[in-house]
Amino acid sequence: MEGPTPVSALIHAATMVTAGVFLVIRCSHLFEYSSYALGVVALVGACTSFVAATIALVQHDVKKVIAYSTCSQLGYMFFACGLSNYGVGLFHLFNHAFFKALLFMSAGSLIHGMGDEQDMRRLGGVSGLMPYTYACVLLGSLSLAGFPFLSGFYSKDFILETAAGAYTIKGAFSFCLGTATAFITAFYSFRLIRLAFMQEPSCSRTTSESAHEPGPAMLLPMGLLCIGSISSGYLFRDMFIGTGSCAFTGSIFVSPENAYEFGAEFCPFVIKVLPLIFSLSGTLLALVIYT
Repeated sequence: MEGPTPVSALIHAATMVTAGVFLVIRCSHLFEYSSYALGVVALVGACTSFVAATIALVQHDVKKVIAYSTCSQLGYMFFACGLSNYGVGLFHLFNHAFFKALLFMSAGSLIHGMGDEQDMRRLGGVSGLMPYTYACVLLGSLSLAGFPFLSGFYSKDFILETAAGAYTIKGAFSFCLGTATAFITAFYSFRLIRLAFMQEPSCSRTTSESAHEPGPAMLLPMGLLCIGSISSGYLFRDMFIGTGSCAFTGSIFVSPENAYEFGAEFCPFVIKVLPLIFSLSGTLLALVIYT
């Protein structure tokens, strides 16, 4: 599906694309009585997150990279629901809305400012020409990759900790694919930043001379989304995750044998820090390869 970047920001971040996650969460009363159904949701979600991330690796269109990233993050949300942690799936949906809308709006700013050019291989050197857009894309990519203390960090890491703390086959499978996806996510995010913003200019001189930031009507929403991408995870984590959280109180049912929150809370420190190590490795590898 293709459309203008403001439309993409809306449907990929908060409405149509993510409606299936909300449906699974609201149908928790049905899923909890079928361990087979939960297993299918978890396994398909883990495979989706990994496969969509590998597709994003080889895209050259700026918007396509971000769109396949949405598909990958949906996989995270679904396998969180398949592991009966509906709260953290909803939390990732909530945080994802901020940084994914920011990335699409920033992509629109980049495309508009560079003469409607969407191919990363024909851009480059934009960081000096459009510093505000560059800062927004960098912030959104860091949050998407799950860097510490940004919104994506709180939800993505807890999803992976839930998978590790489940101590089941589907949990181990989801954790392995989810950790590998964290590496790939950081890689393609910084591949985009390196090719579009940091490399030597590949665009024509006419395009680079006419490059410009968008007007206040677009800069203001991007600034507000930056605030959400930084603070939403920290401010709302107690509402969505953990014992006693108040999100959808009474509307989500979790069977006692599927309550993996305590396993996630007390899983080994190595498990907790592994996704961060993989994300940092993916970032460094992308910057080295595309330099």
